[in-house]
Amino acid sequence: MQLKEKIKELSQEYHEEIIHIRRHLHQHPELSFQEVKTGKFIAKKLKAFGIPHQHGIADNGVVGIIKGRKPNKKVIALRGDIDALPIEEANEVPYKSKNKGVMHACGHDVHTSSLLGTAKILNELKDQFEGTIKLIFQPGEEKLPGGASIMIKEGVLKNPKPVSIFGQHVHPPLEAGTIGIKGGKYMASTDEIYMAVTGKGGHGALPQNCIDPILITSNLIVSLQQLVSRHANPTIPTVLTFGKINSTGGATNVIPNEVKVQGTFRTMDEKWRKAAHKKMKKMAEGIAKAMGGQCEFNIVRGYPYLVNNEALTQRTKQRAIEYLGKSKVIDLPIRMTAEDFAYFSQAMPACFYRLGTGNKKRGITSNIHTNTFDVDESALELSTGLMAWFAVNELNV
Repeated sequence: MQLKEKIKELSQEYHEEIIHIRRHLHQHPELSFQEVKTGKFIAKKLKAFGIPHQHGIADNGVVGIIKGRKPNKKVIALRGDIDALPIEEANEVPYKSKNKGVMHACGHDVHTSSLLGTAKILNELKDQFEGTIKLIFQPGEEKLPGGASIMIKEGVLKNPKPVSIFGQHVHPPLEAGTIGIKGGKYMASTDEIYMAVTGKGGHGALPQNCIDPILITSNLIVSLQQLVSRHANPTIPTVLTFGKINSTGGATNVIPNEVKVQGTFRTMDEKWRKAAHKKMKKMAEGIAKAMGGQCEFNIVRGYPYLVNNEALTQRTKQRAIEYLGKSKVIDLPIRMTAEDFAYFSQAMPACFYRLGTGNKKRGITSNIHTNTFDVDESALELSTGLMAWFAVNELNV
């Protein structure tokens, strides 16, 4: 039997087991950097599969090693994230979250169970490929500074050192049975913006006696948008969004002393990113001062942009076509969302692709980060086998 057919056979054979694993994880979600039970569960499964592993990198991360023939010939890595989100699940399903206010609303339960399924397939086939596969189960993707950055600092990309890495992410807009892929710059960097605008409060009918921080804030928000419309190179995707504004002590007839604002800045060019930080801070502080107030402007630097290595992604796309057929492999546009897999993509050739998990006929259409998110679990058969197929082929390059 050819290797592709054997992988497909095993992915089908293990499908029900992986669904069971996914449902267990979905019922017991844990927030970023709190994945204590999840990490122990993963380690227990790898032990049952007979895969050597290390538990405790970045506290709750787990790393497994599968050695084929000539293990030193080449090393590649496969990554799955394991954390959940602070969302109360609204789905009424047998595997509904049992942890109040916590939900796998971004599909990391799928990523983790899929990687466990891939690991089981590869471990069974390890006498049929040369090289080593490193399995990275990563905590804290949803929260800065990102578990990927911590795992890298703690040496996850050493001993043995992989030469490339793969990751996948659920994508409800794509039907189960398909994948999406894009080479080059794919996802944006992400920075958090925090502004505290202070003035002098007072009676709303006597603004001449006040320094209105709400008026200052409104000017700041409008003016800062010029960074995108008048300063950014139009060839560089850039987004500036403010998502939260609140004042301290204001009312219909009360001008407050302070207004606080939170937002996000995203782009795909590190030089422009650095320059934009300086421009925003200078602009905000200058406008506030000119209007008689003050602005404390802070940027929390987040994930870098995610870039898919062109050569690796093109090879991966071709292998996906071989495994699925051309009509099942979709070309994707860039996304201004962010993902801490970007740290891996900045460290080595990487390919991060999208797994179709939607099913319009069954009403499985809710997007990620919503309280009704769910997946068509038939996608778990594809997710396990396809990543195994990518891995064994990449070892032969």
